[in-house]
Amino acid sequence: MRALVIDDSKAMRMLLKRELVALGFEVFEAGDGQEALSRLAELGAVDVVLVDWTMPGMDGMTFVHQVRAETAYEEMRVVMITSESDPAQIFHALMAGVDEYATKPITREALAEKLGLVGLVEQD
Repeated sequence: MRALVIDDSKAMRMLLKRELVALGFEVFEAGDGQEALSRLAELGAVDVVLVDWTMPGMDGMTFVHQVRAETAYEEMRVVMITSESDPAQIFHALMAGVDEYATKPITREALAEKLGLVGLVEQD
C-alpha cells in the first residue's frame, strides 16, 4: 500500500512516515497541497493521503477540493490530521470529501484505527 503525507512540518511528516512504514506502507511526502498535487501527478493515485489543514501555499482543504474533483482520485482515501478541533471545521472537512479526521498529536494506535475505519488496516 502507498501513502502520501502532506504537512508543512518536516517533523510531523517524519513521525507519520515512521508510523505508516511500521504499518506496512510505502510513504511519499509533500510540504503543501500544491506539491502534493505534483506528487500525485507523478505517482498516480495512492491508497491514502494524510493531509494537514493549515499550511502555507495550498492548504489542506483546497487540496481536498481539488482531488475530490478528479475522477482519477475518487477511490483514494483522505484522512485529515490537524490541530483544528472545532466541530464546525470537522463537519466542513467531512462534507468536502475527507474520509476520516484526527487531531494532533496522533498515536500509532489512533492512526491505525483511522486507517482501519477507511478499510486499509486490519483492526483487532
